[in-house]
Amino acid sequence: MKKIKITQVRSAVDRPARQKRSLVALGIHKMHQTVEHEATPQILGIVDAVKHLVNVEEM
Repeated sequence: MKKIKITQVRSAVDRPARQKRSLVALGIHKMHQTVEHEATPQILGIVDAVKHLVNVEEM
């Protein structure tokens, strides 16, 4: 399966708790932090919930 690189580019301040929990579930804790994940349907669903806060690149 292909991998994706996820980087937080917008702040989670003043966002709903559900979106903050989605970032933590992805392993993102700080601005401009980058994590790599397999492109599974579960991960892609979480990314879709916070797509306005992150930048996604395929590897």
